[in-house]
Amino acid sequence: MKTTNVNMNILDKIVTHKKQEVEERKSLFPTKLLENSIYYSTPVVSLKKYVKRKDKSGIIAEFKRRSPSKGNINPHAIVEQVSIGYMQSGAAALSVLTDTHFFGGKNEDLKEARKYNFCPILRKDFIIDEYQIIEARSIGADAILLIAECLTKDEVLHLSKFAKNLGLEILMEIHSAKQIEKITDHIDLIGINNRNLETFEVSIENSLNLIDQLPDNIAKISESGIHNPEDIQKLKAAGFDGFLIGERFMKTADPAKACSEFIKRLK
Repeated sequence: MKTTNVNMNILDKIVTHKKQEVEERKSLFPTKLLENSIYYSTPVVSLKKYVKRKDKSGIIAEFKRRSPSKGNINPHAIVEQVSIGYMQSGAAALSVLTDTHFFGGKNEDLKEARKYNFCPILRKDFIIDEYQIIEARSIGADAILLIAECLTKDEVLHLSKFAKNLGLEILMEIHSAKQIEKITDHIDLIGINNRNLETFEVSIENSLNLIDQLPDNIAKISESGIHNPEDIQKLKAAGFDGFLIGERFMKTADPAKACSEFIKRLK
């Protein structure tokens, strides 16, 4: 029971730290400065369209250096090599962790991925403030993540509407059926995280159990716990469009090669 309580508090710790971090960044990098970025008015590439493309794998390949639960995964990975390799392997899109304190990422990682790739890039972070959405646009992201577990329904509505006004797409992540009611008209994709926040066990059964409760017009993404091509075949048959995979690739010495071999097995 003690372990569960520690695990359940990690999101609270992250959000508390994120609030402080956002306030500091606002003072260091004012909104006007972000709006001067070369990426700020560049047309976005649709994540929703790319995960649905028949000539793509549906895989959103993630660049991730570490996690709070696993510690270091691949701290010395090079964004240029991994991101280009992912796309050459046939990934449909990229996801880049930009949280520094808990995941070892940074905004420059996404900028670097944007510099070398024409594809949708998801900014993976804990979005709690409009400022972070402006920041996402300024570093070249095409889509942002909103985690339902961290936000109220009104906050999801406000932040998703704000992101839409900037041209960004929104992937909303849920962990359970009770969060489905937070979906708004502005959400483009729904991600079902297969990690149980109470036990921290991971199983694609969570995706399979929830998909029939999701709206028809939203792209459906399964996240975490996807270990082999057979998992993807099962998820595709159930109606999923996309599959977010990070640790499965990043824990290897050559993430791009691992991605390539995985996608070859899919075909």
